[in-house]
Amino acid sequence: MTQLDQIRAAEAKLLLSTYERNSILFVGGQGVHIVDEKGDHYLDLLSGIGVNALGYGHPAIEEAIARQSRALIHTSNLFYHQGQAELAMRLTERTGLDRVFFANTGTEAWEGAMKMARAHAGLLRAEGKQIGTKFLALEQSFHGRTFGSVSTTYKAKYREPFGPVVPGVEFVRFNDVTDLRGKFSNEVCAILVEAIQGEGGIRPLTQEFFEAARALASSTGALLVVDEIQAGMGRTGKWCAYQHYGILPDITTLAKPLAGGIPLGAVLCTEEAARAIHAGMHGTTFGGGPLACAVAIAVIDAIEKENLLANATKVGDYFQQQLRSLAQRHSAIIDVRGKGLMIAAELDSADLAKLTVAEMLKRKIVINCTSDTVLRFLPPYILERSHVDTAIAALDEIFTEHADATSASQATANAQGGTNHV
Repeated sequence: MTQLDQIRAAEAKLLLSTYERNSILFVGGQGVHIVDEKGDHYLDLLSGIGVNALGYGHPAIEEAIARQSRALIHTSNLFYHQGQAELAMRLTERTGLDRVFFANTGTEAWEGAMKMARAHAGLLRAEGKQIGTKFLALEQSFHGRTFGSVSTTYKAKYREPFGPVVPGVEFVRFNDVTDLRGKFSNEVCAILVEAIQGEGGIRPLTQEFFEAARALASSTGALLVVDEIQAGMGRTGKWCAYQHYGILPDITTLAKPLAGGIPLGAVLCTEEAARAIHAGMHGTTFGGGPLACAVAIAVIDAIEKENLLANATKVGDYFQQQLRSLAQRHSAIIDVRGKGLMIAAELDSADLAKLTVAEMLKRKIVINCTSDTVLRFLPPYILERSHVDTAIAALDEIFTEHADATSASQATANAQGGTNHV
């Protein structure tokens, strides 16, 4: 048995069946490429589902891990260490928010945000204000898989197997201002959005909808909570996607690329939202540990030193331009959208989308499909135009082969139909 066969057999016996894995064993990586056990290099346009912002083997991350591992990997949040305040300063300066809570993951950060919103509403009620406990979330949203997070995640396949989920959540039609206004009242403690929906298909909020959400929340004391777990930390060319809109939320959540592959999440909030939290109300064992903080600081500094926000914008714009040119040649592409290096190409067929992901993998290029028909591209921020050209050439070849096969199949069917008619 190969090493891959041995690992597959062991996992089949020992692990819960939560993932349909591809039959590839990755063992290393460098730059924008990840390397399998045979030494084959794959162009990674997914970056660990939006995590590896600096790609693989980046010296800033390697040096931070080595340095911090020799000093202190874990203490607890009962004591101080050198990293949390320094990282919090970097995050608050770049997001426009005031305070930070460090968590382990995106879904844990979202849980913390939801708890803060409920606690804030309780504080306002204690101060004599009329405000309820209801959450408004958006259709096609995805916020994670823990109970609170999955309760605010729209697709039934994520929620229903675990029902009943947390009550008090109502979903608003995406970018429908009339629906938002109709469902908002002083029973709502928070409006929950992604500035750009990730799992929902790389779908940006409209300026009108975002502004309406901000105004409605402010009108009653409810909080506007923005999930930046996939879109944040520079992926769209700004530190947070909401900064493209000129709108400041009351709470935001970060994770995925925050520590470049080391698990770390964060809840950031205004001073007003932070009033609701005091010692003992919330906590974490591992969140904001010395190792994760040291790496996150290194990631932020590397993004700035290497001018990667500008690179995400420049190369992302080029990527979209090339996809739109491809769409002019292939009618299967019905939309191209996104911001920076958070990009989607929507196809006219779920079967074709699934086929394209598989065919790209055969060509040693990693992408994935979300919302059935959407090809999702979340590459490392160090992506170059030459990498885009490689991907576009592969997509062109795949769509051409598919169109030729479809035409041949249709011609055969027409011929057989004509024979049958005779």
